Amino acid sequence: MSAPKDQINRPIRDLRISVTDKCNFRCSYCMPKEIFGDDYVFLPREGLLSFEEIERFAKLFAKLGVKKLRLTGGEPLMRRDLPELVAKLMIIEGIEDIGLTTNGVLLGKYAKPLYDAGLRRLNMSLDALDPKIFGELNGRETKPDLILSNIDYAQSVGFEIKVNMVVQKGVNESEILPMAAYFKERGITLRFIEFMDVGNDNGWSFEKVVTKKEIYGMLKDVYEMEPSEPHYFGEVAKRYRYTDNGAEVGFITSVSESFCSSCTRARLSSDGKFFTCLFASEGFDLRSLIRSGVTDEALSNAIRGVWERRSDRYSDERMEQTAKNRKKIGMSYIGG
Repeated sequence: MSAPKDQINRPIRDLRISVTDKCNFRCSYCMPKEIFGDDYVFLPREGLLSFEEIERFAKLFAKLGVKKLRLTGGEPLMRRDLPELVAKLMIIEGIEDIGLTTNGVLLGKYAKPLYDAGLRRLNMSLDALDPKIFGELNGRETKPDLILSNIDYAQSVGFEIKVNMVVQKGVNESEILPMAAYFKERGITLRFIEFMDVGNDNGWSFEKVVTKKEIYGMLKDVYEMEPSEPHYFGEVAKRYRYTDNGAEVGFITSVSESFCSSCTRARLSSDGKFFTCLFASEGFDLRSLIRSGVTDEALSNAIRGVWERRSDRYSDERMEQTAKNRKKIGMSYIGG
């Protein structure tokens, strides 16, 4: 049976799996503490997909063409026994790569068990080296030293690490060059993410976006860089390498340079909703389907049908008014 393609002829290659909607940070662009307060009600345990359900879905998605899995949240390390899930996913036929996105707070505890389970790649979220800026951004006054020490530890365990920095004008653009210098010296890829209008709670506007062109210009004033070749079709980051030591920086340009035409990503929320776009308003309920006792064939046909009807190209169509008025699912729920 042929692999499905959507209405714009895009295959399904990447699946991001949110394992929890909980997080120990309250980042202003994702889970602002004004909305996600101490009394915020998260999903009950029975509302989450079980590891067995996630494994079953991953096998079905792999048969439909998915090659890459990424575990997200919320903060995925808050899901109990996560290394057990990693071990299950590592042996699925057809899956060539598994990564995990984390804020790194709990990595000192979980890096070794995750590595032993087979995980090799981590994407770390870090938006500033300045303690005051970072503390305000994460909403918990957590210091960057904790994250940096856990990055060092994870590297010593053997992980390949990329660091993601969401850049906001008037907030942390002063950290662009310090972050670049720090991670260049350590040979760790730093990826600059344009501030996106994910969800409805982060106060987004075009005026708060620092574009790839602006960031690249700042870096070029200091460093010699050259473009890197894409690794695969649908690669989101536009990559460049420093000519003196080969370390890389990347740019995720959802706002200034859309990549909708080559997007091969699907998303599975922690409560089993299937989303075909980061900026979706609603998802398809796979949890109810799997818990109704249907066959793998029925589940696979449902997934195929959703993907083949897909025509999402939100970033191509984004306007200030659209971003303001369109109801979108929250990043902490869908997994970024």
